[in-house]
Amino acid sequence: MKMDFDVVIIGAGPSGAAAGALLIDHGFSVVCLEKGYFPRFSIGESLLPHCMEFLSEAGLLDDVVSAAPELGFQFKNGAVFHKQGQRTEFDFTQKFTAGPGTTFQVKRATFDKILAEAAANKGVEIRYGVEVVGIDRADDLSTVHVRLADGEAQRYQCRFVLDASGFGRVLPRLFDLESPSGFPVRQACFCHIQDHIVDPTFDRNKILITVHPELIDVWFWLIPFSDGTASLGVVGETRRFTDFATDHDALWQNVWADPQLSHLLQNATPLNDVRSLVGYSANVRQLAGEGYALLGNAGEFLDPVFSSGVTIALRSACTAVPVLVRHLQGEEIDWEREYSQPLRAGIETFRQFVEAWYDGRFQKMIFSPERQPTITEMISSILAGYAWDTKNPLVAETRRRLNTLSELCDA
Repeated sequence: MKMDFDVVIIGAGPSGAAAGALLIDHGFSVVCLEKGYFPRFSIGESLLPHCMEFLSEAGLLDDVVSAAPELGFQFKNGAVFHKQGQRTEFDFTQKFTAGPGTTFQVKRATFDKILAEAAANKGVEIRYGVEVVGIDRADDLSTVHVRLADGEAQRYQCRFVLDASGFGRVLPRLFDLESPSGFPVRQACFCHIQDHIVDPTFDRNKILITVHPELIDVWFWLIPFSDGTASLGVVGETRRFTDFATDHDALWQNVWADPQLSHLLQNATPLNDVRSLVGYSANVRQLAGEGYALLGNAGEFLDPVFSSGVTIALRSACTAVPVLVRHLQGEEIDWEREYSQPLRAGIETFRQFVEAWYDGRFQKMIFSPERQPTITEMISSILAGYAWDTKNPLVAETRRRLNTLSELCDA
């Protein structure tokens, strides 16, 4: 059986839903093929304020805001960092870059479902339980071969394919596009908890990032939700986890090793088994080619430390769709110049901050008692997701500024 659409989107997560909604607004026929079924678990639960602009652009923000109280989405206005008794916080409303300064911390199972349903209400056809197994390109059309949950084979013919498959990375695998990320192989162990936090100094409006008391390259996230639950995780190179018998031990024994975290979570109870994600950092040789483009994590995923995944995913959709619209209207498009380079500019900014986090340079800046207010606002903009704002000196000259500020912290 063959079905024709202007665009086939692989994956119904945030980038797929946003891209589909935007394309529908321009009058194109869109089908979104999702291998799984919603709701389904995913990490990436602490949104950044910059992504609110993209949700608004795609016409999906009102659905998120209206569902927030009922579904436990937690208002978020910043980040708190802890390291060996030191504490520093950033208020995202006090930042260098103009734009939203608040967002939500969300359970991705319900968040992704809301976005997909909102896109479907706008006219995006979403089909669940559909796995893309191959793509052929001929005569300016792509034939997408799929397998249904019951094993039935189908094919879809379209003018263009957007890969929003996230960690599934469908087109990078099918087209042999993957390349080394350049980061060490790291592992994340995580679960949801009933946190039972009673410490009055704990701010549920902010994500808490804690550096391991002895290892600067190992860190924890604690993302509170409004219903008294939270997402808890530990991240480090795989060698940091080899001495633990189970993922459960890797998470909880590390938590109990940190005095501040063990105090906060002394009454916490797990709500599900500890999960593990290994070798998640990924890159590709190109983000677009003949008849296709990669969105979000399907193209590149850096690291969860700055919660940039959903923001990059939504930014990729909102960057790609206007270019794709012109392509579908018959214009000659330079995908490298008009899509890949602009998107990768911000990703590279995040990349350099990730590198500086793990080697300690950025941690020095964050915890410096001599940090100037203007520098704090510049850092706050990065942490809020505004990694494409070249008016920010930390974006325009990331590497040089990071090195200079790190040296000043040593002086």
